[in-house]
Amino acid sequence: MFTASWTASPQLPGEGFTPNWSREGFWRQSLRQVVRLSAGGDRVRVRLSNAYGTSPVRLAGASVGRTAVGAAVEPESLTRLTFGGADEARIPAREEIVSDDVPLAVVAGESLTVTLYFDAATGPATFHAQAFTAGYRGEGDLSAEVGGEGFDAVTESWYFLSAVEVDAGRADAVALFGDSITDGFGSTVGADRRWSDALAGRTGRPVLNAGIGGNLLLNDSAWYGEKGVHRLRRDVLDRPGVDTLVVLLGLNDIGFGETDEQPTYKPAPVVEAEELVAGHRELIRQGRAAGLTVVGCTLLPFGGSDHWGEHAAKVSHELNEWIRCSGEYDAVVDLNRALADPADPDRLRPAYDFGDHLHPNDAGYEVMAEVLAATL
Repeated sequence: MFTASWTASPQLPGEGFTPNWSREGFWRQSLRQVVRLSAGGDRVRVRLSNAYGTSPVRLAGASVGRTAVGAAVEPESLTRLTFGGADEARIPAREEIVSDDVPLAVVAGESLTVTLYFDAATGPATFHAQAFTAGYRGEGDLSAEVGGEGFDAVTESWYFLSAVEVDAGRADAVALFGDSITDGFGSTVGADRRWSDALAGRTGRPVLNAGIGGNLLLNDSAWYGEKGVHRLRRDVLDRPGVDTLVVLLGLNDIGFGETDEQPTYKPAPVVEAEELVAGHRELIRQGRAAGLTVVGCTLLPFGGSDHWGEHAAKVSHELNEWIRCSGEYDAVVDLNRALADPADPDRLRPAYDFGDHLHPNDAGYEVMAEVLAATL
C-alpha cells in the first residue's frame, strides 16, 4: 500500500515572493530537489505535475536517492526512475504523472533527492513558490551524477514535483491544509522546522503539507494559488493514504482587505464571517465525502500585523467562535488560544512571533504541533 510521504501544492508560474525559475522554465538542464519524508518504506515513486502548463513537458531522465550534503546524493542509493518502463516521459498539459515504483529503502525524517532532466524547453513551469529549503540547477544531464559539483544555481522553490509516495503499508496520513503559516513562513530556512515537520516527529504518522503562502479560502490569486474550496481535491483528497484533514485557512481572506502590501491582490474583497463559514462548510463536506476525519483550527492571533484592523478583528473573532462552538468539525484545535499573548490575546505571544506579528517562529510552530498532536 502506497501512501504520500511528502507533498507540495502546485501553483501557477509567477514571480511569487522571491526570485524563481518558474516563468523561464528549463532547457537542457537538470533540476535537483530535496524533500523531507514523513513516512518510510522499501519502495518509492514520485508524482510530477504540469497542472498549469499549456503544452506537454518532455522529461528526458529522472532519478532518486538519499540526500548527502547539498546537491550530492549518497552513491549507493542513486536509482533511475522510469515511467511505464521507459526512462523518458511526457507530462500532459494540466495533468500529472506518477513514476514506476523503484526499490529504495527510506525512513521517516530523512531527506530524499529527486533529479529531473529536461532536454527540450519546458516553457513556464508549474511550481511551489516557497520551499524554505535549497534546490539546485545544473547544465546538461546530471541525473546519474552523485556529486553536486555541476549544480551551480540555487533556488528556494520546487518545480514540477508534487508528491513522493512510499510503500508504507499504512493509511493514516494527516494533511495540513492552509496558507503561509502551514507552508512554513517564519521557520528557519533549510532546517525543516515547519509545523508539519514538528507534527510528524511528534506523532510518527505521515504528515502532508498542503499550504500555499498567501492562499485564500474563497478567491483565486495570481501568486497565491487557487482558492481552497477548489484545490482541496487535487492537493489532499486525491493523495493516497490520507485519513485526516486539518484546516487552518481564512486569515488572508480577512486580512488582505486591511493591507496595501499585496500587489497582486487588489482590490481585495471585504468578506464577512458568514462567507468564511460557508467556505469552511464546503471543505468539511468534501473531506467527509472522501471518508476523512476533518479537524478545524482557529485562526492564530494577528493583532499588530499588516492584516489587522477593526473589520479584521470582528470577522476573525466571529469565525473562531464558530469553529470552536458550532460542533461542525469532527474535532477543534484552538491554536488561537495556544499562541496568544496573555497580556493581549489578539496578539501572538512574543516568544512565538517571527517578527511580523502574523507568522510563528520555530518555537511557535512546535507549540502548534504539540496542541494538534494531543488532539490527534
